[in-house]
Amino acid sequence: MPVNDTLDAFVSHGHFELAPTGTGPLDGLTFALKDLFHVAGVPTAAGSPAWLASHGVPDANAPVVDLLLGAGARLVGKTHTDEMAWSLNGENHHYGTPINPAAPGRIPGGSSSGSAAATAGGLVDFAIGSDTGGSVRLPASYCGLFGLRPTHGRISIAGSVPLAPSYDTVGWFARDAQTFEKVGAVLLGGLAAMPEPRLLLARDLFEAAGPKVTAALAPALARITALYGAAEEVDVARGALPHWRNAFRILQSADAWAEHADWVRAAQPEFGPGVKERFAAAATLDPAEVAEARALRAQVRARIDALLGDDGILLLPTAPGIAPRRGTPLADLEAFRARAIELLCLSGHAGTPQISLPLATLEGCPLGLSAMAPRGKDEMLLALATAVAHPR
Repeated sequence: MPVNDTLDAFVSHGHFELAPTGTGPLDGLTFALKDLFHVAGVPTAAGSPAWLASHGVPDANAPVVDLLLGAGARLVGKTHTDEMAWSLNGENHHYGTPINPAAPGRIPGGSSSGSAAATAGGLVDFAIGSDTGGSVRLPASYCGLFGLRPTHGRISIAGSVPLAPSYDTVGWFARDAQTFEKVGAVLLGGLAAMPEPRLLLARDLFEAAGPKVTAALAPALARITALYGAAEEVDVARGALPHWRNAFRILQSADAWAEHADWVRAAQPEFGPGVKERFAAAATLDPAEVAEARALRAQVRARIDALLGDDGILLLPTAPGIAPRRGTPLADLEAFRARAIELLCLSGHAGTPQISLPLATLEGCPLGLSAMAPRGKDEMLLALATAVAHPR
C-alpha cells in the first residue's frame, strides 16, 4: 500500500515498494531510504537536479538496502536530502522542505531531512540516512527521534553518492528504542556484549550550547546518572572548539572537491544558496591548510580516545538549540550551523559512534541529548537508549 506522503518527505521519483527478501528481526516493519543511496532501477538524485540529469539509473542496491530487506523489512520509497547532502537544515533550494511533524513551522534538519520527517510523522517505522557532519544527529534532535552516527566504516556506505568519505557514515532513525535496537542489530551484524559504561559529562560543550539548552537537558542527564552513577565532568576541547570546527570545514570541503570536482566542471550545476558557496570555497583550498587540518584531526582523535578509553560514554548536547523556523534568513542559519558543527564535529574527527536521544524539549520543541562511545562500541549506545527508555 503506497505511503500517503502528507509531509513532503519522499522524492517524486521515489514512490515505490520493495518487498522483503527474507525473514528476521525486522519482519513487518517498513522503512524509507535517503535519496543518496542506490536502489536498482530507481534514479538517485542526491538532492540535485543536475546530478539526476547527468547520471544513469543504478543497476544494484546499496548493501544497506539488501541487509534490511533480507531481515524482513519492506522499503516503501526514497526520501528528500539536502543538495549533495551538504547542509544541516533540510531546506532544498530545488525540491523544498519536508514538514517537521514534531515542530510544525520549523525546519526538519538535514541533510537526512525526509528520512527524519517520515519517521517522526509515522509514515514508516524507521528510516536510513547518512551522517557526515551531523546529518542524522541534528534532524533526530529537531524531530524528537533516536538517531545514530555509527563508528566510521563499521556499516558499509557503498552504493551511495559520497560527500566526504573520511567522514561519511550510514545512520538510522526510529521513534522508539526497541525498533532502533532491532535495526542496529541488523546493520551492525549482531550486538556484542559491552562493558558497564563510565559516564563523562562534556562541561565545555554544554557551556557552548548555552544555559537554556543546559537547563532543558538537566532532567535527561539525571535519568541517565540514576541508572549508571554520577558522571565525571571533563573539558573536552580545552578552548579549541572553533579550531576543531574549522578543521572539519576544511577537510569536509577537501574530500567533497576531490570526489566531485570533475562533475562540477563538466555539469556546471546551479547549486542553491549555501551549497554553492561551499563548493566554490572547496575549489580554492590551500593544500598547506588541508595538511594542517589533517594534523589537527589526528590530535582530536587522540584526545577523544584518551577520554573515552574502552568504557567511557561522553554526554553532550546534540545541538545548540531547537530547530530554527522555516524561512529563517540564510545568514542566521549559517551562524547557527557553525555553532552546531562545534558540537557535532567531534565524533566525525574521532570516527566514534554518537547517538541523539529524544529526552528533552525546549519551548515545546524536541531537543536531543547525545552520547558518544569508543570506536567499535556502538552497542554501548544502543544499550543506553534502551535502558533510558525502559528503566527497570
